Amino acid sequence: MAKLKTRKAVSKRFKITANKKVLKRAARQNHFNARQDSDHRRNKRRDCLVLGRPAKNILAEV
Repeated sequence: MAKLKTRKAVSKRFKITANKKVLKRAARQNHFNARQDSDHRRNKRRDCLVLGRPAKNILAEV
């Protein structure tokens, strides 16, 4: 049986760690950031952890 192809859209948006945790980019980060305080902007630079059922769906796609 042939190997399943990787979903490229999922592989570009999410990162899978060695312990099978799913990381994603923080939301609302593209523009209109000047009105937010510096702590908020700094926290959004980090990757966010995806939890629950969405994480299981993402792991199944990759």
